[in-house]
Amino acid sequence: MNTLTRGMRNAFRNSIRTLSIVIILGISIGLALTMLLARQAVTTKIDSVKSSIGNTITISPAGARGFQGGGEPLTADSVAKAKAVDHVVSVTSTLQGRLTTENSTLISAIEAGSLGRRNNSSTGTEAAPPAGGPGGSGTTRSFTPPVSLVGVSTLDGEVLTGGGKIALSSGEKIDASQDAAVALVGKDLATKNSLSVGSTFTAYDTVITVKGIYDSGNTFSNNAVVMPLATTQRLSGETSEVSSAIVQVDSISNIDAATTAIKSALGTTADVVNQQDTSARALEPLENISTISLYSLIGAIVAGAVIILLTMLMIVRERRREVGVLKAIGASNARIVGQFVVEAVTFTMLGAVLGLVIGIFGSNPVTKALVSSSASSAQTTGQLGGPGAGRGLARIAGGAGAALQNIQTTVGWQILLYGLGFAVVIAILGSAIPAWLISKVRPAEVMRAE
Repeated sequence: MNTLTRGMRNAFRNSIRTLSIVIILGISIGLALTMLLARQAVTTKIDSVKSSIGNTITISPAGARGFQGGGEPLTADSVAKAKAVDHVVSVTSTLQGRLTTENSTLISAIEAGSLGRRNNSSTGTEAAPPAGGPGGSGTTRSFTPPVSLVGVSTLDGEVLTGGGKIALSSGEKIDASQDAAVALVGKDLATKNSLSVGSTFTAYDTVITVKGIYDSGNTFSNNAVVMPLATTQRLSGETSEVSSAIVQVDSISNIDAATTAIKSALGTTADVVNQQDTSARALEPLENISTISLYSLIGAIVAGAVIILLTMLMIVRERRREVGVLKAIGASNARIVGQFVVEAVTFTMLGAVLGLVIGIFGSNPVTKALVSSSASSAQTTGQLGGPGAGRGLARIAGGAGAALQNIQTTVGWQILLYGLGFAVVIAILGSAIPAWLISKVRPAEVMRAE
């Protein structure tokens, strides 16, 4: 009987022990495969998140925050300098404006409320105060919030205040690169003014055609008009001026270098900020899951190796006399070691089959369990944003929360081969050492001891 056949048959000499070893090894290998799949899925998601969120830089006029603060507007030259910086993928330029009853036929869809009345000194539709007293003789001044006008150079990325993005509910998108009297109108504003696709309204004494109606998901952004940047600049008389620019960098890893380069290029004329710290906090749960998965993977592999080592130590000690007999009839050390290695590999391969089943069916539930609390935390953070700079932070945190929710493990042939390869290596290492030690005994010593 050759070494391979004898080794495989020896693995089933004690069926109860064989079953126990296979189950224990199966659990160990299954945990290792589960952690390997979870770490692979999380690593893939981290790379994806790094290239999609937290890689934006906001450029605004120095000292300006929306319609507050001061300073001079950005120019086309400022945008060109930002585009020329290494690792910059794209730059979206915006020009913010306000439409009131004085320069437009549109009526705002937002009621002032108590918060709006506090801002009744802002530009908007405002009734003249009656005579007497600081604001009139006991009469409250009325204020209607203006309609937001956003001129954009492209519709890619975030273009609206309030953290909203354009999602068309009807019509089609405008060509933001052309100077044309066309616009996208927010859902609430369209309802308030009875506008639909193909309708017109007047702004800056110009007839504007509605090309599409969008729903941004929030009331503030749904009270806005989006027009091509060149059109907005021409109608408002702010030729070549830009209120802000959103710079997209190829990866979060390069955002610091790009920010420094843009600051150097624009000097004191602009405030340049990024959200690297916030995005790093958003990625922290993913990094933690990756670390946990790695440690668990190492622990499972070590556990499997120890199980095989202890099992084979026990087996070779039980067969000490048998080894002596084999050596007495001429068996070589290599044959004896090979026999025990084949037996250990048999145990391990049976355990690996069970482990593969556990890993395939358990990887997604385990991964979801690892990320569930992290997803809740990231989404809670994502609700904290607001207009202006805050909306960028909300988008990053919210994007990380969505990324956590969308993690799915994928089982490929390469992963399965890696798992089987690890199992074979564990079996060989765990059995070769005790088998080699027992093969060194002398037949006469064994027989005398027996």
